[in-house]
Amino acid sequence: MMLFIKLLFVLISMHEILADEVPCFSRQFDQDSVVCVCNSTYCDYAGIEGGGLLYTYFNAFVTTKDGLRLDRQLGSFDDQIQPNKHVFHLGNDTRQTILGFGGAFTDAATMTMNTLSPQARANLINSYYGQNGIEYTMGRIPMASCDFSKRIYSYDDVEGDLELKEFALTEEDLLYKIPAIKDAMKVSKRNVTLFGSPWSSPYWMKTNNNMTGKGTIKDGPGGQYYKSWAKYFVKFLQAYKQQGLNMWGLTAQNEPSDGNIDAFPFQCLGFDAESQRNFIANDLGPALEQNGFGGVKLMILDDERKFLPSWADVVLKDHFAAKYVSGIAVHWYDDMVVPPSALDDTYKQFGNDYFILNTEACVQDLVNKSNTVLLGNWQRGERYFMDILQDIEHGVSGWVDWNMALDMQGGPNWQNNLADSPVIVNAQTDEFYKQPMFYAMGHFSKFARPGSKVISHSTNVTADSSLKAIFFTREDDSIAANFVNTNDTESFDITITDYRVPGYLNYEIPPKTFVTFIWYRI
Repeated sequence: MMLFIKLLFVLISMHEILADEVPCFSRQFDQDSVVCVCNSTYCDYAGIEGGGLLYTYFNAFVTTKDGLRLDRQLGSFDDQIQPNKHVFHLGNDTRQTILGFGGAFTDAATMTMNTLSPQARANLINSYYGQNGIEYTMGRIPMASCDFSKRIYSYDDVEGDLELKEFALTEEDLLYKIPAIKDAMKVSKRNVTLFGSPWSSPYWMKTNNNMTGKGTIKDGPGGQYYKSWAKYFVKFLQAYKQQGLNMWGLTAQNEPSDGNIDAFPFQCLGFDAESQRNFIANDLGPALEQNGFGGVKLMILDDERKFLPSWADVVLKDHFAAKYVSGIAVHWYDDMVVPPSALDDTYKQFGNDYFILNTEACVQDLVNKSNTVLLGNWQRGERYFMDILQDIEHGVSGWVDWNMALDMQGGPNWQNNLADSPVIVNAQTDEFYKQPMFYAMGHFSKFARPGSKVISHSTNVTADSSLKAIFFTREDDSIAANFVNTNDTESFDITITDYRVPGYLNYEIPPKTFVTFIWYRI
């Protein structure tokens, strides 16, 4: 009788949660899938997971090229494996702990949000950080301007001000970034962790006297300009703390290789592994520690995986630098040509002591600007899902996207370096469009919660299959399993076995589909 009452309670609770879900209002543009349209009065929401699921039931959240968007389904475990199945056996071994997923509060993103009416903007922020949204838990903050700004600026443009007496946040921080961050934190039921990344020092600190183009800090590590640049990080942390925002982390430099390229077209600052090591050991690490920020998670590299493991080897095998470092930041831009073995080698050497975090990704068409924003493009969403899955398979602990929102052209960007985004804003109609990329992110950010661990599995599926999967064990002793079928026409019948569940999860995954399964263990 008690079991029946418990089952009835669970089913009633789940019915109430399912009834609260808001479906996607889809619109087809000229691409192969749809966007979900949101405005001031309507926005789709995925709903809250059904807590207290009995071990005989599972949830499936499904996103398809055909138009489902985190569609929630309730299933029950079977008492036998069906024939001709692709079988996945859940293991016992766990690997890295998930830090979280998120996006960047760039000038462009937060300014674009503000072109919407207040309620439409609130719906956008809720879509990312709210409990009924995809529940981002991380946010990256450019320290002053980057190319996704409307102008070039630093926090201290007074030449020769080595003591940084004129350091000050700008209207971009005070009117756009900080209000957006605070609004995100208000709606989140989870802890939101923030980290800052610099694109360039003030122009007068650089060897070329310009925030763009090839250049490094004027003197060597330990010199007065390097000391001033380290103080700039401290001033940034202090300024945001005064605004009520504490930074979880910092990267030592966004894409340090850019600053070593002749005539690089937007903000940059050059380092190689040796100079970054020396800067951290002599200047940045001590400055953070001496000013009460020793607990901030400092990340090295913040560039492409092709620099691994050699970059980490140079910095982290130096005791004086390594003691200040917590993690290794990577970007995704060359992932299609550089194999993930670079991550494997890094994780094998350093994964017990330092996390690896993907800190930037976006899709661009640098040849044909008319293809920058492709509303409803499934391939871009699939590329996001596959890259996140691959990164996590190879030791990465989280994945942070680039701009959270852009306009219909993929900007604003002062250098016209336009990009696509998971959310595109149409200010003229007071609408925003949630792309397949948004839902690809959501399958991870919503369900692979911070604190989850990657858990092992075995399978009879071959490595070259269109069917991929990854499993997470969560802190409430539930399992989240993310599957993708990239095949254009073929469905896959799968079976998942978990020795702590008396039954088999049987499911048919359609072509061009993302699925997240959730179940609780005995």
